[in-house]
Amino acid sequence: MNGQRKDPVAAAMRGGLWVASRAYALGIWKRNRDYDAGQGVTRCDVPVISVGNLTTGGTGKTPVVCFLAKWFRGNGIRVGIVSRGYGRGDADANDEALELYARLPDVPHVQDPDRVAAATIAVDELEVQLILMDDGFQHRRLHRNLDLVVIDATEPFGFGHLLPRGLLREPISGLSRADLVILSRCDAVDEDRLRSIEQQVKKVNAKLPIVRSQHVPTSLLEYPSQTIPLDQLDGDRIAVVSAIGNPDAFKETLVQCGATIVASRDLPDHDPYAPETVESLRSWIRSLGDSVSRVICTHKDLVKLCTDSLGGVPVAALIVELRLSAGDDPGSSDSAEATLQALLAKVAEQVTVEEDR
Repeated sequence: MNGQRKDPVAAAMRGGLWVASRAYALGIWKRNRDYDAGQGVTRCDVPVISVGNLTTGGTGKTPVVCFLAKWFRGNGIRVGIVSRGYGRGDADANDEALELYARLPDVPHVQDPDRVAAATIAVDELEVQLILMDDGFQHRRLHRNLDLVVIDATEPFGFGHLLPRGLLREPISGLSRADLVILSRCDAVDEDRLRSIEQQVKKVNAKLPIVRSQHVPTSLLEYPSQTIPLDQLDGDRIAVVSAIGNPDAFKETLVQCGATIVASRDLPDHDPYAPETVESLRSWIRSLGDSVSRVICTHKDLVKLCTDSLGGVPVAALIVELRLSAGDDPGSSDSAEATLQALLAKVAEQVTVEEDR
């Protein structure tokens, strides 16, 4: 997909994937045309905020959802989260839901591929006043009052091609219906790269507000709830295990924290950590001997592993939080937060209006 391989086999594969992406593009065009005309859109009894992206894989939506949920809870609004529940299999909840529950124990989370049905349950049975729809930019059947799009600065536009040739779920022109873009992992790229991304976004929607953000590591977490100071990573020799969409960005964050990565295992996104997988990890870690002092994973991995050690080596998750910064002034977070909070305040006013009725 990224075009780094130049041999004839890779070129032929890219050609085949490009042909398939044309059929995908036609389907996306027809689907969006119908929704743009208002066909098949269902309105909820409470305001809905969608947090989504343009590409497959991890763009950093979970810290954004946490930030929003805490903001509305802090303003006295009963908020609920609805999501598809991708990768949960026969389980009641997937890794994202388990992580969100650990971070937001007072915020209900309903998972259902039918987001309209999930929203109905959240409103009628859980009595929420506002819904956060996780990964909802392409799920247009549920009407939303605010569309937030998260773009990963390390790989913003999915190699420039639609699925399956690239990672784009829809053309970049889809940003024309967004209300705000949040650039994530801005600390992982240089200023020229950030400005280039912002220019591409503005070509689609010149008036679209853009807020920069960073995923800031705050601490380590040992299962089930033991918090460890982040500075213990500095100088640590670690093994890394992750089942996320962007493992390279995660590992780069660990390096920035001062850790030395001795070895790593990248599992498929949303891997369920079946018993045989966990046993394989234990054997692998044992084979590393005394070369590592700790195994580091993400919070999403820890809620599935449910253990404080693997192969006799302590396991901890890196906890990250969202920090905002202004697109036109990277050194200041005030204007960025003000931009986002102004939009959130308008939605909060709609909650008050509905309650008054």
